[in-house]
Amino acid sequence: MADRSTAAVDMADGSGATLNGAADTDHTPEANVDGSEQSGREPHTDPEAAPRADGDGSPPQEPPEPPGDDGEPEQDPTTRPAPELHSGHKLADRYRLEECLTRSEDFSSWRAVDEMLRRAVGVHVLPSWHDRAKRVLAAARSAALVADPRFVQVLDAVEDDELCYVVHEWLPDAVELTTLLAEGPLPPHQADRMVRQLSDAMATAHREGLAHLMLTPHTVLCTEDGQFHVRGLAVAAALHGRESDQPAAEDTRAIGALLYAALTHRWPSPQDAYGLSGLPDDLGLVPPDQVRAGVHRGLAELAMRALVNDGATAASQEPPYVTPAELARAAAATPKIRPPEPEFPDYEQGGYRATAYRKGGYRQPPSRTPVAAPPQPVPPPPPPPALPGRAGKALKWIVALLLTVALGLGSWQITEALFNGGGGDRGDDAAPSPSTSGQSVTAKPVPLDVEGAEAYSAEDGPDNAEDVHLTHDGDPGSYWRTKYYLDGPEVKLVKGLGVVYDLGEERKLSTASVRLLYGGDHTTVHLYAADSPSQLLSGMKKIGTKTTDGSSVEFSAAKPVSTRYVLVWMTALPYRAPDNNYRQGITEVSFTGLKQ
Repeated sequence: MADRSTAAVDMADGSGATLNGAADTDHTPEANVDGSEQSGREPHTDPEAAPRADGDGSPPQEPPEPPGDDGEPEQDPTTRPAPELHSGHKLADRYRLEECLTRSEDFSSWRAVDEMLRRAVGVHVLPSWHDRAKRVLAAARSAALVADPRFVQVLDAVEDDELCYVVHEWLPDAVELTTLLAEGPLPPHQADRMVRQLSDAMATAHREGLAHLMLTPHTVLCTEDGQFHVRGLAVAAALHGRESDQPAAEDTRAIGALLYAALTHRWPSPQDAYGLSGLPDDLGLVPPDQVRAGVHRGLAELAMRALVNDGATAASQEPPYVTPAELARAAAATPKIRPPEPEFPDYEQGGYRATAYRKGGYRQPPSRTPVAAPPQPVPPPPPPPALPGRAGKALKWIVALLLTVALGLGSWQITEALFNGGGGDRGDDAAPSPSTSGQSVTAKPVPLDVEGAEAYSAEDGPDNAEDVHLTHDGDPGSYWRTKYYLDGPEVKLVKGLGVVYDLGEERKLSTASVRLLYGGDHTTVHLYAADSPSQLLSGMKKIGTKTTDGSSVEFSAAKPVSTRYVLVWMTALPYRAPDNNYRQGITEVSFTGLKQ
């Protein structure tokens, strides 16, 4: 991906740009390390220590500070300098700081390494005496309970004597929305996926009583598989001291602004923000299809109805969306926009014609190397001269005789095939005629449709049976998830958990692909062919077993298996640090094979 970001949670994007692009006047223009502005905190002052004049007008005497236990004056804990942090510093003898990404007056953000699990993480650090420390820790612990993969997960929240810090997930393959918008407006199918996933995720967060309040192009990430993620849920607002009387309306308006920018490549305000030009002062908030030609009308209406919930003038008389849940329902009610079919290079004599190639919407720079002209075909060498004399005549007779025999055999085989195909009497033990081409024709596997699915459990009741249809709906953002278990990775309370799929009728199954909700150590998946959805596991035919630490498994049968029902069965689930338990889920399955 172009300009791939480490996707650390850069919470200190204190650029001051609000949803309407206006600069926050509470911030000073002094810049941070990453270009963001300082928070503008005033130094702590004690009103009781303010100088007063005595009755004679002489300067007041400074009252002596009360001594501490060691005879030294006690220091106000709120005026202590923050501990100096540097690369290589370890927090809790576990998290080694590698690179400072953002440093402000209040806190700093780092890329770090979890030496216990040997993985990259992001860390936000602020002094434990800071007036926002308690709120940041509370927000982080609440956000860690939201088990939605579309949020960058909080992994740890710790307070010690001098520091409090929040550890969060690191997405090395993700890129900020600002990077995508720097190249131009998003394709319609990508903007459609963004508004669906962001509104669904924020609706889930608001049901849990949490808000973001700082949704911007810096806090929205896109991974290589095209999925969008939100970072900084509740934590970003706590770090910056951001509050709102209408959190649902503010998050809805923020999603509308992101969709507006994705469609028009303009920020919906008179001010420039996030690398995008604003709208002209005299134009006001106009619909996206009036800013740029060719904008999808359904997406334009979603953006406007989400943006106008603060009292702006709407383009239609429809009521605005005031909560992410309303926006999510409206987005789900509109038809999905499918990505365009891939364009294959045209075949020409002498090779493939050079064509432009674009992957995932990220433009590749045109090649400046001149294209060489195709090579000219080389004429075949002339045939050797005929053999002279008697040898040449003998060779001609031999070739003619062989051709005559071959034609006779061919005619006999064709005649026999015609008589047999027309109802001629032939014994059952007769051998079939050989193929004239000498090669057998092998059918190519095709995708198999899934007609239905049911949760399957060998002993206890099935887990979350109402969500199994989400594993074959074509949307990788939806999922079915198991219950949580306190022991693992091997499940001990039950024999396993899974989903049985109905292919509609008996098919010849060749391959299966299962996309998992979580990665980690480890998931064991078995694939079975079943005669019915309620068949006992001992009576099913096992096709294969896979164990993985990743987020997908692939099965390939040695030879096609005839079956109507396919069971995806999990006997080991990965550990989930935010929830301190073991669980797994399935986001999408697909099968290929032969239709009988």
